[in-house]
Amino acid sequence: EDIDDVLEGGMKALTPKEFEMIASEMGALMLDVRPPKAFTDGHIPNSIFIGIDGSFAPWVGELVVDIKQPIILVAPAGREEEVVTRLSRVGFDNTLGYLSGGIDAWKAAGKEVDTVESTVSAEIESRLVDGSIKLFDVRKVSEYQSEHAVQAENVPLSQLNQQFAKFPKEGKFHIHCASGYRSTIAASILKSRGYHNVVNVTDGFKGIKETNIPLTEFVCPTTL
Repeated sequence: EDIDDVLEGGMKALTPKEFEMIASEMGALMLDVRPPKAFTDGHIPNSIFIGIDGSFAPWVGELVVDIKQPIILVAPAGREEEVVTRLSRVGFDNTLGYLSGGIDAWKAAGKEVDTVESTVSAEIESRLVDGSIKLFDVRKVSEYQSEHAVQAENVPLSQLNQQFAKFPKEGKFHIHCASGYRSTIAASILKSRGYHNVVNVTDGFKGIKETNIPLTEFVCPTTL
């Protein structure tokens, strides 16, 4: 569609009430594009995180199946037009507006806010070594095959929607990626599907490598 028409629709400032109504009545995807920590510290329940400062367009294309999907945004102040434009560049022209005032306006309206439980590798080291916690690695298969925590099971983010059955409904489980971006996406999707027992390891595999958590022998990625 013409970018001017896309921007006209996508740049509508929505009150919390309007935002909630569009999500409910039109089945709009609530897409939160703020930094990962901002999302984990407080977000609208059932919203999905794909941060604008990461691999934004590829992951939107990978995870949002229908390019006609109505989308409403929670975005950093002043970057709403950038987000609408970048969505349009990969075919997503059905942005219906953004939350005016962001998450602060949502809270001020008395609306419910959810969080993602988070930790770092050093805090789970002993429990992972003794096998008392479950760990999932959401990196690509090639990254996992190159080197991974011995006790981690690989569920690539790109395959998450097909592998929900692997995640336990009872008891906490932990997820990680390379540095925290993809695992935050995964955590948001899992929570939207009712897995509120997920814990995000925010420093990712980079942090795991700095602990005594047992790792597999490194294999050069170019040989895989």
